[in-house]
Amino acid sequence: MNIAIIGPAKVAHLHAKAAQSVGNLVAVYGRNKERAQAFADQYGIAAYTDIADMITREKVDVCIVCTPHPAHREVTIPALEAGAHVLVEKPLAASVEDCDAMIEAAQKANRFLGTVSQRRFYASSTRVKQAILDGKIGNPALGVAQLLGWRGEAYYASDPWRGKWATEGGGVLVNQAPHQLDLLLWYMGEPESVFGVWANVNHPYIEVEDTALAIVRFKNGGLGNIMLSNSQKPGLYGKVHVHGSSGASVGVQTDGGSMFVAGQSTIQEPPANDLWTVPGEEHLLAEWVKADADHFHSVDNMVFFFAEQLREFCESVGQNRTPAVTGEDGRRVVQLFQAIYESQRTGGVVNF
Repeated sequence: MNIAIIGPAKVAHLHAKAAQSVGNLVAVYGRNKERAQAFADQYGIAAYTDIADMITREKVDVCIVCTPHPAHREVTIPALEAGAHVLVEKPLAASVEDCDAMIEAAQKANRFLGTVSQRRFYASSTRVKQAILDGKIGNPALGVAQLLGWRGEAYYASDPWRGKWATEGGGVLVNQAPHQLDLLLWYMGEPESVFGVWANVNHPYIEVEDTALAIVRFKNGGLGNIMLSNSQKPGLYGKVHVHGSSGASVGVQTDGGSMFVAGQSTIQEPPANDLWTVPGEEHLLAEWVKADADHFHSVDNMVFFFAEQLREFCESVGQNRTPAVTGEDGRRVVQLFQAIYESQRTGGVVNF
């Protein structure tokens, strides 16, 4: 398939390499002509400043959106209307309103809309999901999502849009934690209500939160606990654990150390199952940790999982089937972090 990048930002380089391994990377769109051309020259592709023109001229099948979060809507809808299927970097948008407009545009155009959540494609993440589906822990009764990382002043100064409500849409909830929030919702199902708080602990040079906590009640009767922070030097871990009604527990450490920063750092540690008490399967944990680490070190781990999701998305387009991670999935994450902001504002529980 012919693939184009929208937004020649730092993470776009990872998606460009993934696209080259999956299909034909043909073009890039950017508002700044010089930046778009420099990106295009690096990958031997065409540069455009008009989305519809790019999609028509280059016969683009799939666009990957890599702009700042609040700008996702303004580039995604024209791409859908021009006939492309669109895979949007997390989060899907900065507001539920934008998500709804994008989903509606995809439905009207009869095109697929997906959200980047490459950590679902870790073997350790899919094992947790499969164990839940197979009933190995009973009903998922308690889900715990934790992200304890670090973002310093240099990170926020690296792009003018970072750390501001108007141009980033939020802090750790919006930028770093959507992966863990997505996994929590994937494992636990639809939320019913949430109570949340947030704070800025040690980043006086940004407007947005660096720390957030929440308690969630899910529609399946389960409970959830969320603890997120960008305030731990040099960064500890990101984890999602699920404890079942049978007493068995399963979990994944998606990130060891501070989460990687596109263009600035690499993945610190291989993802791994760090919790597994399913009766009779406890011994598998060590085997999985080794196998996953061996695989992690045998591939370009900064690109491989982006490529895995892009390949699945393109195959879904070709087979006219719903992709693994949809726009609706992305909307759920946005709805959750927006509800946490609303809970802090009102001081009460927010019902979905």
